[in-house]
Amino acid sequence: MSTEEDRLARVVVVYGGASAERDVSLKSGAAILDALKRQGVQASGYDPRDKGLAGLEKLAPSAVFVALHGRGGEDGTLQGALELLNIPYTGSGVLASALGMDKQRTKQVWQAVGLPTPESIMLNAESNWEAVVAQLGLPMMVKPVHEGSTLGISIVKSQADLKAAYHAAATYDARVMAERFIVGDEYTVALLGDGVLPAIRVEVPGGFYDYEAKYIANTTQYHLPCGLSTQDEEALAALCLQAFAAIGGEGWGRIDVMRDVEGRFWLIEVNTVPGMTDHSLVPQAAAHAGIDFDQLVLQILQTAGRQSRS
Repeated sequence: MSTEEDRLARVVVVYGGASAERDVSLKSGAAILDALKRQGVQASGYDPRDKGLAGLEKLAPSAVFVALHGRGGEDGTLQGALELLNIPYTGSGVLASALGMDKQRTKQVWQAVGLPTPESIMLNAESNWEAVVAQLGLPMMVKPVHEGSTLGISIVKSQADLKAAYHAAATYDARVMAERFIVGDEYTVALLGDGVLPAIRVEVPGGFYDYEAKYIANTTQYHLPCGLSTQDEEALAALCLQAFAAIGGEGWGRIDVMRDVEGRFWLIEVNTVPGMTDHSLVPQAAAHAGIDFDQLVLQILQTAGRQSRS
């Protein structure tokens, strides 16, 4: 049996978990599992919420397709455990996963290598709210450092609302940040293997791409093609490749970007285990590039075990 056949012998899709993104993860995992089965892959699903890593180890997977969103699955924890067990897995390795889950440290890495990302400040219950407003201006974004799917994020339009926004975010995470708000268009760029998929411009009637806009509402518009000139889209793609490489990202992922009114791109955050639901962006970008969902899942699976170990 070839190495590739060995990898496909007993694939386990790990999804669900106990993070705040459990519901989205269950949908992503179910879609991935169905796709693998349609392609004849010997695949099964596993939710680690109850039996944890021990239950997964008993399944003796030849490879793991990581579909756990949020903490415990997207933050390097699962990746490190799988490496100790010598089980190949999809996507980024331990370091990139941990960095990508931490919005503030991701921004620090991007800033260190000269990539554009909005200014931010860490908040706590004793923060000087007036000083925060003076530094970042209004409106601003307040967000938990370690959550995805826009959970706990607020757009703060007045100093009076800042403290409440902090406490709302703090219910999701002990670390909370405020970020300068970029006025302009929102783009998302998916990375697959060594390449970049077509950029998507996201337009939301309410102006905020929150959890409901991402996963529930049918009024969110996804513009493909995104409307950028060829030159600007190539520049955006190059920027996202740099941003992904800077944190050590591998296999596949997604970068969220804002473009201000002067035409400058600003890196917002990275997703190392993007959603794969019927509302998700990576499958939409892949479809526009001529890659259907089943092909996309197989291409992601082929990244299993190819993380750098340096």
